[in-house]
Amino acid sequence: MRRTAAPKLGAYAGLGALGLLASLVLARPEFVAIAAPFLLVLFAGLAFTGEPDFLVSLEIDRERAVEGDEIGVTIELEARQPIERLELHIPLPDGLEIVDGASPLTLRLGLVEERTIELKLRCKRWGAYIIGDLLLRAHDSLDLYAYEGTLDRRTPLKVYPRAEELRSLVFPLETQVFTGNQVARTKGEGIEFADLRQYEPGDALRRINWRASARRTELWVNEEHPERNTDVIVFLDTFVEARHEETSTLDEAVRAAATIADRYLERKDRVGLVSFGGYLNWLLPSSGLVQLYRIVDSLLDTEIILSYAWKDVSVIPARTLPPKALILAVSPLLDERAVTTLIDLRARGFDLAVIEVSPIPFASAAKGEREELAWRLWGLQREALRGRYERVGVPVVEWQRGVPLEAALAEVGAFRRQARLARA
Repeated sequence: MRRTAAPKLGAYAGLGALGLLASLVLARPEFVAIAAPFLLVLFAGLAFTGEPDFLVSLEIDRERAVEGDEIGVTIELEARQPIERLELHIPLPDGLEIVDGASPLTLRLGLVEERTIELKLRCKRWGAYIIGDLLLRAHDSLDLYAYEGTLDRRTPLKVYPRAEELRSLVFPLETQVFTGNQVARTKGEGIEFADLRQYEPGDALRRINWRASARRTELWVNEEHPERNTDVIVFLDTFVEARHEETSTLDEAVRAAATIADRYLERKDRVGLVSFGGYLNWLLPSSGLVQLYRIVDSLLDTEIILSYAWKDVSVIPARTLPPKALILAVSPLLDERAVTTLIDLRARGFDLAVIEVSPIPFASAAKGEREELAWRLWGLQREALRGRYERVGVPVVEWQRGVPLEAALAEVGAFRRQARLARA
């Protein structure tokens, strides 16, 4: 620890020196008696004060949490020599706050005394955090010196976005060949009834519909819809964001992406991730709990990185976007690079739906006639952008802060059903 002089040290030294100087100049020995106590304290402090010796450990009760959860932090202190005053401070990231306990705090430790400090923290925002850079300042008994230092007791903490409850999801236009929970539109081996047809040599006897066969005096068999899985790609636009105070469109987009990935993986689908922005990050489609942790851990590192480089769909690895995949894009639609890339994906035949994280709640119309006109023109421009997508068959749903994500997904499903009826 680094030693610094406390204000009292300078005061004692100044008073002692002043007394000696007055005794010499005025030839008055009584001034020496006045300066002696200050010099004695100063000598004792210099001779007997040493660097404090103590042990510090820090633990958190878990390394993973969800937004809104509370976690416990335990700090163990053990003094190997008495410490008259110890000041302890734990700097916390912006996404965490103390709900029980105090920091900074001041305490006294006796010889071989152990002290336990417990704090309760609330996780306000998702993210990957480091807790444990302890700032310490110890004072000697005479308060002549202060010993300052930082102890590295850093412990990682991952705070995951809180997933919403979704009772329904967007159904893809086509399924994959692997078994899952999604009823395919094609006919084959399954449990969901599709149609009746006449018996053909080679059909299994268990597929014969005996009641229909009795009415038609010939054998008829059941056809079913097989249960298949789907490939879902969560496309996250990270070029730019709209921010207001502590919230932004990126925060909402990450929560939506985590919710979508969680719910599709629950159905045994394969889910991948493409984070498309200043830097490109991707995860190949896979299934299972391990894939969920991969996706969420990747989302925790998501941030806006300023870049003027033009990027299009060609920078995305081909294997990341398998054929027949459903691409759910979560974007504020503020950057032309993301807008163009999504339209290009649709032109390449991908099944695409866009959830527009509306930037309107994060902005406000300025006062004045010109400002109001600019605000209205901006709104019309965004309406035209949605129409641009809808003309190529891509549903775009405006999702505003505070509205359940399930409502936005339901609008996507309604658009796709109407489009299918219009084609029919």
